[in-house]
Amino acid sequence: MQIQSIDVFGYALSYAHGEYVMSNGRAAVSQLSTLVRVRTSDGLEGWGEASTLGGTYLPAFGEGVRAAIKEMAPHLIGLDATNVSLVSRVMDSVLLGQKSAKSAIDIACWDIFGRACNRPISALLGGVLQESFPLYEAVPLASPAEMVEFVRRRSADGIRRFQVKVGNDPYDDIRRTRSVVENAGDDAVIIADSNGGWNLQAAIIAVRGLAGLNVYVEQPCRDIADCAIVQRSSTLPLVLDEPVVNMAELYRAKYEAGAGSINLKLGRLGGISAAVRIREAAAELGMTMCIEDVWGGDVATAAIAHVAASATPESFLHASFFNDWTREHVAGYLPRSVNGRGSAPTGPGLGIDVDAESLGKPLFSIS
Repeated sequence: MQIQSIDVFGYALSYAHGEYVMSNGRAAVSQLSTLVRVRTSDGLEGWGEASTLGGTYLPAFGEGVRAAIKEMAPHLIGLDATNVSLVSRVMDSVLLGQKSAKSAIDIACWDIFGRACNRPISALLGGVLQESFPLYEAVPLASPAEMVEFVRRRSADGIRRFQVKVGNDPYDDIRRTRSVVENAGDDAVIIADSNGGWNLQAAIIAVRGLAGLNVYVEQPCRDIADCAIVQRSSTLPLVLDEPVVNMAELYRAKYEAGAGSINLKLGRLGGISAAVRIREAAAELGMTMCIEDVWGGDVATAAIAHVAASATPESFLHASFFNDWTREHVAGYLPRSVNGRGSAPTGPGLGIDVDAESLGKPLFSIS
């Protein structure tokens, strides 16, 4: 199963609901995504995907992902693609960080591993523990009325878990969140997500204003230490996301900040391999988790589905299916959500087939 070639493709993923808006003016109608095809000497191929959600969400950007892959790829030629741990070690020996680029290659190698064994990735991760699992959707930052209308539309399609984007003026954010809670229904799960947009004082104002509502607060400030200070002023359950990039930060999230939940994004951590390590540690710590990626289409969604399906139900909060959030589909809009729930494909590897011809010529190839 020696890696023979690595092809890199690019495409734009447009947001299915118009404009995706987060705190501090971060907004886009489309995102750059990178697809990686790894081919082996045995004739197998695997696919991976990485999309960075612009360049101001995490310390990564679309063209940087492609440059990092171009830097690492020559060192991977000749390696056994099914030896995912070795592939990861070699990538780390070439570049520090660059987790988004590494994630795409890691996912592609897991796809090959599954195809070589004729088993879905979820089986290789220990087996399916959730035949189906709840999905959430983000509610773009807008006026309270617009956010309520978004929740009503998506509720009609079965979504009952919502990540309400906040992180600007805390008083406006309190009104936004309160309006959603009052209109979403008693069975809805609501998370007020600042994406680190509040400063310390704004975050304290916000959590005090949200007190008494049945909501989670996610990533009120950028730094874990500031989130810990905020949590001391709050009675609301805390979710941490962006700074949880390794095991040390996971422990800080729980024991310093008091977070009971974390958001696991494959692209932020380096792929399926790293996400599963953090997933298992968080479960042992008694934490719950959302399993997702930074952004993506069919390929990223399939990878998410396998990690989510093999998670223990008692530690699982929800997942995201990004191909419901985006218009472009490279694998026939699979996997497909049903009434607000997702499931992992049952075919070998990722369990989806990418239409390579629809992508055109690769941006570059390494062999």
